[in-house]
Amino acid sequence: MNSIQKTARFAGLLYLALAALSAFGLVYVPSMIVVPGDAAATANNILASESLFRLGVVSNLAAFTVNVFVAVLLYKLLEPVSKSIASLMVILITVGLAIGMLNELNQFAALLTLGADNLTATQSQTLASLFLDIYEHGFTIAHIFWGLWLFPMGYLIFRSGFLPKVVGILLIIASMGYLVDFTLFLLFPDVTLTVSNFTFIGEVALIFWLLIRGVNVEQWNKRTHKSDKTDLNGRDKERELSLSKA
Repeated sequence: MNSIQKTARFAGLLYLALAALSAFGLVYVPSMIVVPGDAAATANNILASESLFRLGVVSNLAAFTVNVFVAVLLYKLLEPVSKSIASLMVILITVGLAIGMLNELNQFAALLTLGADNLTATQSQTLASLFLDIYEHGFTIAHIFWGLWLFPMGYLIFRSGFLPKVVGILLIIASMGYLVDFTLFLLFPDVTLTVSNFTFIGEVALIFWLLIRGVNVEQWNKRTHKSDKTDLNGRDKERELSLSKA
């Protein structure tokens, strides 16, 4: 199997692992622990299921780590289309992942607060609830960059010729979904709609396309050859080399 095809398959596999870890840590665990509007019930759930709560944090950190490798592999796949835009894609997701990792400290802070001996039950529950609220806000801020990185990715895929244009379009839509969620959360807090719950299909489509079909190797090789001949300013390297020799 062509090396780049192996890269595509591996990127799809890691992206699938990333999705599974995120679903567990960001969706399942909160649904079992957090009781909206009830700090006491949430605190009791954390203490009663501390192992599950900690596992959720670990799952999130693992997902962020896997995402780094996904970004590197996707950079290798998409670099022939535009090295500068592919680099921007990696920078954006790196910033988002850094925010996400640091934000997990708020979950640990909530757990440590509930175990503090110098606080009353009401005080510890109130502080834990505050840390979880800060965590939610931090998570939403990270949404900016998780959304922004999908835009250049979608653009590169749309322009690539070796991956389906429709996947690129869906990723751009997914990008907009994250950004809309951020806007609604901060400016319209009473709105409970989560748009990304309906626009994430682009990422799912990319995962299974990479796993099942991979890339069109012939078109990828053409893109790579064209990228090797032309520098970032659009000048023909081979022509300049021949002129310099003359």
